[in-house]
Amino acid sequence: MSWQSYIDDHLMADIDGRKLTAAAILGVDGTVWAQSSHFPEFKPEEITAINTDFASPGTLAPTGLYLGGTKYMVIQGEPGAVIRGKKGAGGITIKKTSLALIIGIYDEPMAPGQCNMVVEKIGDYLIDQGL
Repeated sequence: MSWQSYIDDHLMADIDGRKLTAAAILGVDGTVWAQSSHFPEFKPEEITAINTDFASPGTLAPTGLYLGGTKYMVIQGEPGAVIRGKKGAGGITIKKTSLALIIGIYDEPMAPGQCNMVVEKIGDYLIDQGL
């Protein structure tokens, strides 16, 4: 299966009439493995800050999480494994594997829990595969 098919067939799949607005799988170094057409253009320092928070949980909470210049308020996640952010009616979920960052961005009508489920399920699968 290609990395793009993980995006097209799984992360961007329709769930009860709802789907993510954008998704990507990046290497932990920030290289794009695959992304949806509307995934924001991000800066290397944004990925560095995300990786820093995975290594030292809580570093993003005071300043917020930035991706593509959009600021998300960091909310409860799983230290070292999942970062969740909120912005208005939407938000972001980032799951870390040993080699990748799986990122899902959502907006209404998708609920935060649906985004978490989609992103974390793919992340858990990749972890099980040794990725």
